[in-house]
Amino acid sequence: MSHDIETIAARLRRDGYRVTPQRQLILDAVCRLGGHVTAEAVYAAVREIVPALNQGTVYRTLNFFCEQGLVTATQQADGLTVYELAGQQPHHHLVCRSCGAAYEIPHDMLASLVEQAEAQYGFALEMNHISFFGCCQDCRRRRPYPAGSAG
Repeated sequence: MSHDIETIAARLRRDGYRVTPQRQLILDAVCRLGGHVTAEAVYAAVREIVPALNQGTVYRTLNFFCEQGLVTATQQADGLTVYELAGQQPHHHLVCRSCGAAYEIPHDMLASLVEQAEAQYGFALEMNHISFFGCCQDCRRRRPYPAGSAG
């Protein structure tokens, strides 16, 4: 996955934020590591370049990027939070609590939920990156669960 730091920098500046060297390094690390990465992995990658950078800066910057919609965070079955660059279209995950497998699902699958929340409650859902937990097909074959239950 790649990113255009100039476009991102212009957007941040337009919104009144600075593009510090630390922010650029952390965004570059998320991009370079690809996929779903932990804050610890980002921290390790950035420390190779700037050993004095502290872990708190990485966590704060990742949270800032999430708030700005540049990076998304999702929780895995083990409770660990992972990060990835935000794509053009939001997507979500089905995560198996048994084996930890994660399946990406398109945002379109949740369109009716978004529409119903707005129509019925006047509520505008913010759904950029959500994980749904349950039990995958393979694990259910090995150990059947009652209908509607993830175990």
